[in-house]
Amino acid sequence: MSLWLERILNEFPSDLARLWIAADPDGVLLDEQLLSVLRERGFEVLPFEDSVVFRAEYEERYRAAWDRNEQCPELVLHLRSTETGALPWDYLSQARLVHLSLANLFPKLSPGVVRQLGPEHLEALFEAQSKHASQSLGEAATKEFILTHIFRLAPHLIVRTEELWRELLRLHYREAALPAVLAKQVAQILGEQEAFKNLPIEELFEEKSTVLRLVQNAWYRYLDSLGVLGLRVNEPLPDDDFVKNLPRIEVPFAHPDVRVIVESMFREGTLHPLSVQCIPTGIPEWLKLGIIQDPAALRNLVLEGINSLTETLPTLISSHREWSQLARRFGEILSRFHALETVRAEGLRDSMAELQRLMDDRLQAWVVKHYADLPSLPVAKGPVMVHHIPRFLSLRRSAGEDKIVLLVFDGLAVDQWVHLREHLVKFSPKIGFEEGACFAWLPTLTSVSRQALFSGLKPREFADTLETTAQEPAQWSRFWQDHGLRPAEVLYRKGIKRVEQLEELEAALSKPGLKVAGLVVDTVDEIVHGAILGKRGIAKQLDSWCESGFVERLFGSLLAKGYHVYLTADHGNVEAVGIGRPSQGVMAETRGERVRGYRSEVLLSESATAYPGSLKLEIAGLPANFLPLFAGARTAFVPQGEQVVVHGGLSVEELLVPFVKITRN
Repeated sequence: MSLWLERILNEFPSDLARLWIAADPDGVLLDEQLLSVLRERGFEVLPFEDSVVFRAEYEERYRAAWDRNEQCPELVLHLRSTETGALPWDYLSQARLVHLSLANLFPKLSPGVVRQLGPEHLEALFEAQSKHASQSLGEAATKEFILTHIFRLAPHLIVRTEELWRELLRLHYREAALPAVLAKQVAQILGEQEAFKNLPIEELFEEKSTVLRLVQNAWYRYLDSLGVLGLRVNEPLPDDDFVKNLPRIEVPFAHPDVRVIVESMFREGTLHPLSVQCIPTGIPEWLKLGIIQDPAALRNLVLEGINSLTETLPTLISSHREWSQLARRFGEILSRFHALETVRAEGLRDSMAELQRLMDDRLQAWVVKHYADLPSLPVAKGPVMVHHIPRFLSLRRSAGEDKIVLLVFDGLAVDQWVHLREHLVKFSPKIGFEEGACFAWLPTLTSVSRQALFSGLKPREFADTLETTAQEPAQWSRFWQDHGLRPAEVLYRKGIKRVEQLEELEAALSKPGLKVAGLVVDTVDEIVHGAILGKRGIAKQLDSWCESGFVERLFGSLLAKGYHVYLTADHGNVEAVGIGRPSQGVMAETRGERVRGYRSEVLLSESATAYPGSLKLEIAGLPANFLPLFAGARTAFVPQGEQVVVHGGLSVEELLVPFVKITRN
């Protein structure tokens, strides 16, 4: 066990108290690994965010069990403050109090700088402090210490262009963008050098999306300089004004340190190849990974992506961030796979199916061990689960994003988001994206996960409406009223799917005083529920929908009205084959039949026995009397042998959904 884990866990010796209070203003305890180990030791951490909600869960799940002398986990009330005086007296009178703070845990480093780091870095930083910090460091020295020991970056040693791009690509390939305070420090150091004076250094180290956009454009120019002419796959030339405004930053692709990372980015879909008619003789062989001359080349690129993902799948000890990264990488490859000609796609079907099987097996084991800890994780740097999204948006409003629209594309899988994104890149190049992913709620049904998304609550907290979405408008409005807005400043709309509806929607969004809007776009879910040709067929139907101009007009209108626009989904979707339909069960959507819900343990066990490959999983956060049974592997509770596209289950394509900020380039 690491020094970091030992230091924190020593604060929680077992059998000293049933109730604990962790006064933790920096959220130290809300770390995935710490929560998992605490759970294994018999502790459950419950954030104290709403006193009424906490009281209900405390009385129902913990105090009643303690009073009956039943076996029950010890409860840690997690308080994001040092001030415990406002807590109810009965908590304070019986709880053991623990104080945690970054200032106490990192006494030799500047706490203001340490607070800018994500929790994934704290363990390594604690080790580095123990080994290398011999005296207290000020703010500037702490920044240098963190850059050196955590990010392995020595900005004073970067003097050549290839060194700069090697470090930029290395960091962003590992999803290790610098926090703003460190990016600014690096920019100050590198800005003193003549070679870097005209570069947006701070933004390059902080924003992966900016780096990818610039590298993609630099790749086109680099090929053009070698006499290789063409277009990005399926992309016409952008308009002349857009081309003139692109930053002309050159990237040293031929340098071995840069080339090896760029090659990996092409394999995994982070960068996109150039479609060409012919390749001049004599160009280096490695360049061909970023060039598509014929359909076979795209097929080979998909196969290399499958092989690369297979070799780097997350494991049982991986973090939720690694699963989010995998979902995005797989979405890029799956989107490319569905774009292949049918005969070429068929040749890769077995390889793709094996990758999906491996991913789902790994994810299932990971969910059993770690999913229960996700609801408690902090949201300041981005939502981990869909019910975190309203709180994250509230934080963004506090940070200056006064007007916000949340677009919920019902049922949109990550690969289908990639499909929409590529359409926008093709026809609306002035729209940009800051892409991420988060976890839906299990079971991945609309009435469960979308309600959680709009209410900001766990399903246990809306148990009475678990089987309907009728309360979403009231739940969305209630959340924002609890965060200081008036009812007239909040809008909710669903059933948005056609261009003809946009004029009325635009009028509603133009009303003075409107601050927040939640909009449900239903088209993708309707396409999924009617799909008869699998996800390849869905991709074709998405093309037709995009050709109507709906997506670019919607995004463009929202941005023009000054809204900060975020896009997500309540769940994804997956291809499955029928194994028969159980006769019991109170929750099974018409075409979302990857799960059945039961109120009786007896009925649950009977169905589990009747369908040996099915999965009984206890999902923390669901109502105690809702017992889900998941169809195993890529199967569904529909007539035997029927091929369907469905949701509700536990696969990468269903459980991880896009979370994207839509911007203007």
